[in-house]
Amino acid sequence: MKIAIYCICKNESLHIERFMQTAQEADHIYITDTGSSDNSIELLKQYSNVTVNTALINPWRFDDARNISLSFVPLDVDVCVCVDLDEILSPGWRQAIERVWIPNKTTKLKYKYNWSHLEDGSPGTTFWYEKIHSRSGYRWVKPVHEVLHSYIDENIAMSYDFQLDHWPDLSKSRSNYLALLKLAIDEEPEDDRSAHYYGRELMFNGRYEDAIIELKRHINLKSAVWIPEVANSMRYIARCYFNLNDINNALYYSQMACIKCPEQREVWLEFAKIAYHNQDYLSSYYASKKCVSIIERELTYISEPESWSELPWDILSISAYNIGHLSDARNAIKEAIKINPYDSRLQSNAELLSKD
Repeated sequence: MKIAIYCICKNESLHIERFMQTAQEADHIYITDTGSSDNSIELLKQYSNVTVNTALINPWRFDDARNISLSFVPLDVDVCVCVDLDEILSPGWRQAIERVWIPNKTTKLKYKYNWSHLEDGSPGTTFWYEKIHSRSGYRWVKPVHEVLHSYIDENIAMSYDFQLDHWPDLSKSRSNYLALLKLAIDEEPEDDRSAHYYGRELMFNGRYEDAIIELKRHINLKSAVWIPEVANSMRYIARCYFNLNDINNALYYSQMACIKCPEQREVWLEFAKIAYHNQDYLSSYYASKKCVSIIERELTYISEPESWSELPWDILSISAYNIGHLSDARNAIKEAIKINPYDSRLQSNAELLSKD
């Protein structure tokens, strides 16, 4: 089975050596440089198993860049692995693909993607990705947050052994994301995914009123049928209202998110934080307890590190204390300290609870 990696590149010289150390299991690597001004091209050409092509994409959009990059991959390649140079493939990744990929049947692979990492190097924000595919039958769509569109009958395999880790250059700006997401909305106004991402990006940029309008538009679209995404739009609406000091609406939409997708930690933590801020300890106790009762990360929507940190246990402990559930308060603070044993405030709370 012939496996090729293909990437787009622009000023990635800092990542090339690290990336190439993990990419050597591929039969060949095809890099499309989109206008580097550093020495990325020179560094890449030092590797015998790398082919470097150049392409200028103007106006810039990620789907065009990916499609041009894919076009350089020969048609006899069986498996195309689309990655970026600031990502690291886990050792044995080729064997992980070969274990689940059935030749002439499998068309795409779903696998774990660690988008960010905590200070100790453990996974932060994680979700499941689908950027490994057959050579034919796919093209990239959407100007940003691009996805593979199939024009064949898909057969998707799942790998629990393949893992891709993202170690981004935090100095690189994502300032063009809003414009590209607005372009995606203009091109397909009824596309639920683009509406969700556009609303979220508006929130990230502090445009809370605009974010609320777009996220409400998303949850009311007929095409918005993916429950975890709809629930998280509700969660983001709640966060926007909270930042606008509209606590009643923040509480309402955070509760709606929990009703919509009760199996997700993130929605319960959002509700718990808002209720706790409002000193509604009964509600924050209930929400944080529901949050920590979920013990497995979801395989669907984005899993955020805060939901798996000491925070939900911390809120649970303080809330339980304030409503007189001292046993729950003691147990919760112990769990919080297990996750973050060096937090002096948690240690102090545990000491106070031991005296009650």
